[in-house]
Formats: sequence, structure tokens, C-alpha cells
Amino acid sequence: MESSTAPATAANFYDLVPYDSHPFPQSTVEHLEALAFLFGLPAAAPANARVLELGCAAGGNLIPMAARHPRLKAVGVDLSAVQIQQGQAAIDQARLTNIELRALDITSIDASFGQFDYIICHGVYSWVPPAVQSAILRVCSQNLAPNGVAYVSYNVYPGWKAREIVRDAMILRGAPRDEPDEKLSYARGMLEFLEQSARPDSVLKKTLEETMPIVRNAGASYLLHEFLEPHNAPCYFKEFAARASVAGLGYLADAEPSTMFVQNHGAHVRDPLLRECGGSQIMMEQYLDFLVNRTFRQTLLVKQERAAEIRYRLDAERIRALEYAGVFVPLDGGALTLDAREQPCHAVRNQQLVLRQPLHKAVALVLDENYPASMPADELVAAVSMRMGAAPSSVDPVVMAMLEELVILGAVRIRRTPPEAGMGVSDFPRASAAHRSAPGLAPGAAPAAHVCNQWHELVQLSMLERCLLPLLDGEHSHEALAAHLVAEARSGRLRFIKDDKPLTDEPSLKEFTQQQVALALRDLRRKALLEA
Repeated sequence: MESSTAPATAANFYDLVPYDSHPFPQSTVEHLEALAFLFGLPAAAPANARVLELGCAAGGNLIPMAARHPRLKAVGVDLSAVQIQQGQAAIDQARLTNIELRALDITSIDASFGQFDYIICHGVYSWVPPAVQSAILRVCSQNLAPNGVAYVSYNVYPGWKAREIVRDAMILRGAPRDEPDEKLSYARGMLEFLEQSARPDSVLKKTLEETMPIVRNAGASYLLHEFLEPHNAPCYFKEFAARASVAGLGYLADAEPSTMFVQNHGAHVRDPLLRECGGSQIMMEQYLDFLVNRTFRQTLLVKQERAAEIRYRLDAERIRALEYAGVFVPLDGGALTLDAREQPCHAVRNQQLVLRQPLHKAVALVLDENYPASMPADELVAAVSMRMGAAPSSVDPVVMAMLEELVILGAVRIRRTPPEAGMGVSDFPRASAAHRSAPGLAPGAAPAAHVCNQWHELVQLSMLERCLLPLLDGEHSHEALAAHLVAEARSGRLRFIKDDKPLTDEPSLKEFTQQQVALALRDLRRKALLEA
């Protein structure tokens, strides 16, 4: 996070209360490459890309990209020297040589900094003064390569109109306090008072009902930076797009493209908006922001001269040229059946959809069985054809139409560059060096361990997974992994309980650890931590 107003104060605040530094899946270069392609533009392949992150904190978002792509060149900047030092320690531990973190103000970046294929700015724009906001857009224009893509996230109206009431109340009571913990404690107390005292039919009561779950469930770092910082300046999407245009940038897409499609809101919304907006994607999305009371955006920008090449009507050949991955889990806990029975399912990103046609269920089954690995569309068509015992020519149009619908709904993951995720568990399983050496894997090192997977998501590891992951170098068989668990149990570092009793005898321990290895490897594969 950056500020050019009293920079020492801002830096000290982030030194005292570091911003949670972790991966943001919508900002990763593989996702940005796929979205640019989806809407008609070429973008740099991640493997050799140059990436700049503005406000990188401790590198939790940028470091995993560098680890996945050894030839990628990454630079991160942040005002907090403490967070940069933390990030450098993580880089040193991972032995990465293709990433550099610098402690500096965004406003000091100029043309000499170089050009980048991807520029990422997550959680900064709304939380800095106008001069730094202008600098962010200037850097995104000046330092963006000709075919580059910039990602900027920010708070938006109208959704933040109501949250500003909560923020103002928290600042009234919490801001005068000196220590961050004290600020947050007093601010929470203010909200509890208002929640108990507000009239049941008041605007305040409704606002608190919508916001209090966020306040109760979010961590201290998020609340302090989101609600108690001096700067939090939401804007309307249309205003942001106009500012970007002045800086020489054009709107490409939202990082969550399902939010862009008016057909997701039904014909009663689609038809009048299509008439009203006259083909303007920006106006269409501004109307939709009012409709859903949107609070946050993740906007992709390109050089303004490329805007004429953007195509928002999805192209069949581009849909065919993408890689797809998906999860489809029936809500009733059963299995998908290739019949005409309706089956509501969970999909990725907490999406829900109902599958009815046997062919659609076959697509879901094949994608789910392969997950977390992705599949090219033609390979998916061939697999579904075999599953259904039908000719590929008869299956193809249905599969392609379903893939387009899943993209519009946001119920499937897309890539141009497939992730290095295993489709199965090999006899000698392998995880990446970055995953094997991730901080906090040793039992007792931390209450919980999290790692960034091949889909740029933070996943939590069980104690057993923490124990096995460092050994997954492609040299250890399942039997060797089980023997390691037996040795850990003998040393007392692990305990295995069965039927409420510790396992100690050799035959039972050997059999049990073999079962646990199989289960742990299955789960590690599903978490996208085993390589192909």
C-alpha cells in the first residue's frame, strides 16, 4: 500500500500492521492471459513474461508466480520496508533468482523502470491519496508493454455508500486511539453499540445487518486497512474508466468476467439494458453495478489504441482454443448420473448450477475427474464422446455450447497456459520445489500451514500433508512415504489414532500409514499440489 502524503506515517502503519500477503487468483498472469485472449487480444505467455506488482506487501501474490515460471521476471514495490524484508526472506528460502522486491513509493516510478507485460495493483488504488491514484494509472500506461495487460482493484459505489456509514462510525470512536489493536477494539465497540441501539426500521439497521458479518469474520489486518485507514476513496466504475482513459488506457474486462454478462440477469434485465446502453460495455456494467449494489471491482486495462480490437461477443474459435478445468459436486453428496434426472451441483467459485441433460453431466464428470488438471476443448469433446458412446460430430456442438455457458456463468476455470497439475497420483509423486520448501511445513512450526497451489489459490494443509509434502521429489515411492510416517510415529512427532486408541504395534502401524499415504496423496492432487 502506498501514500505520498506523510509517507513515513503510512509506511510505519504498514510496518506495525502488515497487510495480509497472499495470492489473489483473479490477478495471476495465467488468468490475465486467458481473459485477454477470450476478448480478442494477444498477451504475453506467462513463462517468459515481465511482471510488476504495485503495493506487493511481502510478495505473497508475486512470489508464487515467479516460482511457477523460472524464466518469468518479476518486480514488486511497496512502501513498507518491513514487508519487503519479509518478502525477501521468503525469496531467499525458496532460492528464487527471477524476482526482486523494492521498498519505494509508486510516485517515484518512471519510464526508466522499464516495460512490463503485466502490471498488477491489488488493494491499493482506493486506499491512497489522489496523487498516488494518478501515479498508479500513469505507471500502468507508461510502463505497460504494447501488448500488456494491467490489473487494478478498487472499491466502488454504489455498494460502498452504505459501508461508508459503518466506516465513519468506526473512525469516530477508533481513530483517536494510538495503538492499532486499541483502535480496532474501540471501533468494534462502536458498531456493537449501534447494532443494539438502532431502530429496527432504520437505514442504519439495514446497513449494519449487511456489514456486521464482514466485520465479525474478517481479520484484524483487513479491518484496520479497509475501515480505519485515513484514505478509502471509492468511485463509480464509469469514473474510474474515464480516469484510465485520460491516462491513455482502455477498459478490457473484469477479472471476474461473469459479472460482465447481462444475460446472467435474465431477459427482463438484458433487453432494456441492451437498448439503453447502445453497445457501450462500460455503461452496461455501470448499470449492473447499481443492480447488484457492487462494492469492489478488479479491472483489466490495456493501451488505449488496442481498445478497438476488443470483442465482447464471444468467438467460437477462441472458446475452442482455451483450456478448461472444473469441479462439479452434487449438492446431495451423491454421484452424477448420466440420465435426465435434475442434479443441482456446486461448481468452482461457490457457483451453483443444475444439470439435467446426460451429455451435460458427462462434460461435468470428465472435467471433475481430471481436476485440477485442465483439458483442451477438443480433448474434452473426445472424452465425452467416448463416455456417451456417441460420434464426436454429434457431441461437439453441445459440448462447445455448454463451455460457453459455463464461461459466462463463471462456473469453470479457463487458461491459455495449462497448469502443471497432475491428473493422477504417480508411483513416485512429485510436487514443485517451491511447495516442498514452503515455510511452516514442519509439524509444530505453526498452528496451520498454507501454500499457493498451481491455480494460484491458498490451500490449507493437514498435519499429514505437511509431513509428506517435503518428500514429494519424485524419488520416494508410496511405500517409502509410509515408512517415513512410521518413523515419525516411533519418534513421537506423529501419533496415529484408530478406534480412539494410539496405534503402536508394527503390523497395524504399517497398514494404517499405507492407507493414510494413499488418502493424503489423493487430497494433495485435488488441492493442485502434485505436478503432472
